[in-house]
Amino acid sequence: MKKLILAASLLFVSLAVFAQTPRYADSETNFEKYFAVASETPATPDAQGFIRRWLILDPISKPNRGNTPFVDSYVRDAFAREYYKGMFASMSDVNNLPKDGQKVKAVVDGQKPVDLSSGRPGGWMMAEPELVPEKATLKWHALDSKFFNVKLFRFATGQGLTRYGIVFWGVTVVNCEEDMENVRLAIGSNSASMWWVNNEEALIASGDRRMVMDDVVSPRLTLKKGKNLVRFAVINGPGMSDMCARFIDENGDPVRNITITTK
Repeated sequence: MKKLILAASLLFVSLAVFAQTPRYADSETNFEKYFAVASETPATPDAQGFIRRWLILDPISKPNRGNTPFVDSYVRDAFAREYYKGMFASMSDVNNLPKDGQKVKAVVDGQKPVDLSSGRPGGWMMAEPELVPEKATLKWHALDSKFFNVKLFRFATGQGLTRYGIVFWGVTVVNCEEDMENVRLAIGSNSASMWWVNNEEALIASGDRRMVMDDVVSPRLTLKKGKNLVRFAVINGPGMSDMCARFIDENGDPVRNITITTK
């Protein structure tokens, strides 16, 4: 009986440790398989109109056990948080965006280690993590996605960064030769996301969702002649993270007569 109890205890501890060990597919992913460094030459949308050039910030730690909390109010609160001084100002000025490789000092949510000696099976595994503030150095990256969907999970794993329980921020510049009225922003994201055009909220995609092209479409808006700022934030708990975005016209056809830059 003692041997049986000992074996059961060892099994429980092993399962507990396994539950805390990060696990993800394709951990040896080559970063260059999914992204290329953005060139100085303006990019154009792909054949389906998808925007592939983005300035993306390193993933920000925000531990969540699951994606069910991502209702509108939770998502709005999460995306209202400024992780470093001047964060929102830097993403709101189309003429003064962060530079490729620029580093910033941030304060993010760390997770307090789980006490495996508490002798309370099950309870701590279901509870939300206890958070503690941690200092972090984050970097901006000007990148071209090699796929229509920007694989944020691969962006994180390719650099050995946090891949679960995260927030991604990104911004790009859409250049127009003339005003373009009655276009709509069409996006897909895994998981919840928010999107802004010229610093005005365009749409919110809340809930636990998979990335599907044109999953959520904004009301009609105007892209003005010259530079237009498009910004996104994606939040995810466990699982993959990615997003896609394009503009469509009144007929639902992709808008392609634009260029994309990160400055």
